[in-house]
Amino acid sequence: MSKNNEHSSYREKLIEHLFVGELLKLSWLEHECGLEIAKPEVDNSGYDIIAECYGVVRHIQLKTSHTFSSTSLQKVHIKLADKPSGCVVWIIFDEDSLKFKEFLFYGEQAGEPLPNIDNLKVAKHTKGNKDGVKNERPNIRVINVSAHLSSALSYNRSLAAHSTALGR
Repeated sequence: MSKNNEHSSYREKLIEHLFVGELLKLSWLEHECGLEIAKPEVDNSGYDIIAECYGVVRHIQLKTSHTFSSTSLQKVHIKLADKPSGCVVWIIFDEDSLKFKEFLFYGEQAGEPLPNIDNLKVAKHTKGNKDGVKNERPNIRVINVSAHLSSALSYNRSLAAHSTALGR
């Protein structure tokens, strides 16, 4: 088993910290330290971090994939759409160096809610119940990168674009 599979939750947290560190560094260098970051105590509303910059609040769900991943789907909690400026940032990183390669952004301009996801496919549990049935997860929707993200998810190569998305 590879380290990426065996320690996936460790890697997920590491990528999150690296991302927050890059945002804070950008705030230090270009925005007079105007960025604040917070984390929810409970993970039940579909976001991993809260970023506030100059009065704009973003509830951000982070997704990660390495550059050679075949992942084309991401699951998004419907409660994220209830948050002001809710968005998904999908980080594509190099598996060996953990350097960020691409950022995909699903959301609207600062101050606008997440695009409506109510009509997207309802996600199912990855593991079956005792009868082998994979039950639906009614609060989770599936976003397909090729069908839904091409128009709503813009490709950005720089963290500066995400700083702009935060409202500045």
